Amino acid sequence: MNDRGTTITWWGHACVEVVTPGGTTILFDPWFGNPSSPKPASDVERCDVMLVTHGHHDHLGAAPGQVRNADALDIARRTKPVWPCIHELSLWLEDRLTGAGVEIIGCNIGGTVEARGIKATLVRADHSAGDWSAEGQGPLYLGSPTGIVVELEDGSRLYHAGDTIAFGDMRLIAELHRPDLAMLPIGGHFTMGPREAALAVELLGVSEVLPIHYGTFPILVGRPGELRDALAARGLGEVVVHEPQPGGSVTR
Repeated sequence: MNDRGTTITWWGHACVEVVTPGGTTILFDPWFGNPSSPKPASDVERCDVMLVTHGHHDHLGAAPGQVRNADALDIARRTKPVWPCIHELSLWLEDRLTGAGVEIIGCNIGGTVEARGIKATLVRADHSAGDWSAEGQGPLYLGSPTGIVVELEDGSRLYHAGDTIAFGDMRLIAELHRPDLAMLPIGGHFTMGPREAALAVELLGVSEVLPIHYGTFPILVGRPGELRDALAARGLGEVVVHEPQPGGSVTR
């Protein structure tokens, strides 16, 4: 059990570790090799539920063209989690992880998987999901991009948006899933920036935000302070914007 409730640790980029009230460890988009992370993938000792939002190298956890040896696969081989994911990604994983003892569960947007005491639901994201194949012969398609809502043992809900822009159907995510905290990209260029993320907060109706996918590279210029300013401009200044350093945690 996790006596402190829920602990959410940001390891840089979109890599987030959640330890639930029931003691389950969830990893989202585990690129521990990102330039901001103080922890290598080899030091990850536990993962009960693996959740990867889409097949880009920086979410599976690898350099471009190296997804066959991504952090997510290395961690899964050692820790043997349940891994719910979009259908096409599941097919690729079954080939890569045959005999590894990983429980791969293919599903699709709108589907919910119950595993290790939590529920994971794939929801829409507005992005892309192809990456360079190992042979360098063009994109390796690993299914549609997703966001993921997880419901924990205590009934609280966390939403990892993956890579996305704000879109109107976030209102449906709010109505159907009622997340308490949203992990939203704010870096810009490849995803939405702070201004759009503030709109996403309004659409989702969440009271807490953990900004992700910023600061990893100079091109990802959005910052939490800009998100706070954009929220205030929308009359949402009471929304809590968490700002841990990479390796830092939020408890709730």
